[in-house]
Amino acid sequence: MEIYENENDQVDAVKRFFAENGKALAVGVVLGIGALVGWRYWTSHEVDSARSASLAYDNAVSGVRADNPQSITAVEQFAAQNKNNYGALASLKLAQQYVDKNDLNKAAAQLQQGLESTKDENLQALINLRLARVQVQLKQADAALKTLDAVKGAGWTAIVADLRGEALLSKGDKQGAREAWSKGVESDSSPALREMIQMKINNLSV
Repeated sequence: MEIYENENDQVDAVKRFFAENGKALAVGVVLGIGALVGWRYWTSHEVDSARSASLAYDNAVSGVRADNPQSITAVEQFAAQNKNNYGALASLKLAQQYVDKNDLNKAAAQLQQGLESTKDENLQALINLRLARVQVQLKQADAALKTLDAVKGAGWTAIVADLRGEALLSKGDKQGAREAWSKGVESDSSPALREMIQMKINNLSV
């Protein structure tokens, strides 16, 4: 550590420091400013992109109706072109339209596409639950059970148990259905859902 006898020594030391390290400091400052500007540009771009995607999603789905083929086509194109959460939400919307038309195969295909479009775990869980329900309706019990295995999180326990019971019952496995539904009744879910599942258990004894 250098010891300075007076202010002039300190000034000379500072001059020497900048003479020896000035270029490195200048580069560091430029890089720091560049990184800051780049970060602000990136975050601004992300916000603008999200806002544009949200607006495009609203425009695409606002007029969708099962009896309007053009509106369905517009949402299909949006879902196919947007591999993000908005694309996944569009696939969910389309799947519901196809379920309403009893076109369950197309509904399942849209839900599969939605799963591929998002990395959000909650959205993936929701899509998987919808897909499992459609698969049960299609008499694809084993596929539904596999789909339900992908749903994680305590918040989904009762709904998963309900659908698992439905899938097992469709295979003729009453005991398996009872066990699945019992887990649903014991879960920390809404009283209405637990009551509905309990009614299904009671009906097994009839």
